[in-house]
Amino acid sequence: MIAVFNILRKPLRLLILPLIALALAACEPVAMTNMNGSKGPKVDSSKPIPVALLIPRGGSAADNLLAQELENAARLAIRDLGGVQIDLRVYGTGGNAGTAGTAAAQAVTDGAQIILGPLYGEAANAAGNAVAAQGVNVLSFSNNPSIAGGNVFVLGQNFNDTSNRLVRYAKSNGKDKILVLHGQDLAGQLGRDAILKAIAANGATSAGTVDYALSQEAVMSAVPRVKAAVESNGANAIFLTTSSASALPLFAQMLPEAGISGATTQYIGLTRWDIPPQTLALPGVQGGWFALPDPGATTAFSQRYAAAYGDTPGPIAGLAFDGIAAVGALAKSGKSDALSAARLTQGAGFRGASGVFRLKADGTAERGLAIATIRNQQVVIISPAPQAFGGAGF
Repeated sequence: MIAVFNILRKPLRLLILPLIALALAACEPVAMTNMNGSKGPKVDSSKPIPVALLIPRGGSAADNLLAQELENAARLAIRDLGGVQIDLRVYGTGGNAGTAGTAAAQAVTDGAQIILGPLYGEAANAAGNAVAAQGVNVLSFSNNPSIAGGNVFVLGQNFNDTSNRLVRYAKSNGKDKILVLHGQDLAGQLGRDAILKAIAANGATSAGTVDYALSQEAVMSAVPRVKAAVESNGANAIFLTTSSASALPLFAQMLPEAGISGATTQYIGLTRWDIPPQTLALPGVQGGWFALPDPGATTAFSQRYAAAYGDTPGPIAGLAFDGIAAVGALAKSGKSDALSAARLTQGAGFRGASGVFRLKADGTAERGLAIATIRNQQVVIISPAPQAFGGAGF
């Protein structure tokens, strides 16, 4: 972390660190050894469907909190299924890959026909390997596309999905020459690669990349390099990979001060610029674009969760709700192969805690994201989240 804007650091730690841990813990995947595209067990929807939920219970205090939220959200989703019965079986992994693999194998021995979770990338990879030979699919809560494939799906919002949505919107609004500003850490490199891939896929033009080390001095020295790149390459947009917990506050101050006006050069963020609320007050983010889950669906889920459990859910909790929603929707079809990879990747997708989503053949998730900007320190939606696939944004 960069030692800047200490006013923001304390609230950021409480709210953002679980998300950072999720992303970084998922960045050292073990290669999948079973890539056979499992067909899934036979499902009898007239009986309760055994579903295993693997959560990081037994780990740190933060992991235990996440574990409880995930279990709560899964049980909340079960109430909505109407006609589909779920036999939810909960297994703690302690956030450990070895334990997750053992728990997944035990869950299948116990009769589980699909596995929801685990949370971290290495653990999800281990769980997938442990049950691939039995043809059981894993809907993990990771956001790391590197572990997706075979019988492992990642439900978390990933850089590729976010980049595609934002670049597509930028291109359609004339901001088609995009400079990428990224950290030299692994998260920054993965973000850079996702943005460059999206630029190529959506017919936009790369205006180059500028990297920086994770120090205040390096961030400051990157500013004149950004200005030079914008001027020499004709960039009309800058896509930043950093977050409010890292270099965003400093860049938001120094880039406009260097003469890179948001009126002519569009600032775009790979991360949420509305978390925590203090970020909205930064002058440099005014007019910037970022993506976020469907606000209406997210608010509705949070309100239902709060009514049921007396607390506000963290941003990861909804992934467990999504997993149950997908299982329930497929089970309603009455098909014996309802939990096969072919059924899981149906084009119509599903409706979950944060709006519509669908699972792709490569094991990643595509989500219906909204595009927001910041005006007068307020979040304003400028491109609504699609309500079905094939509509706006897709």
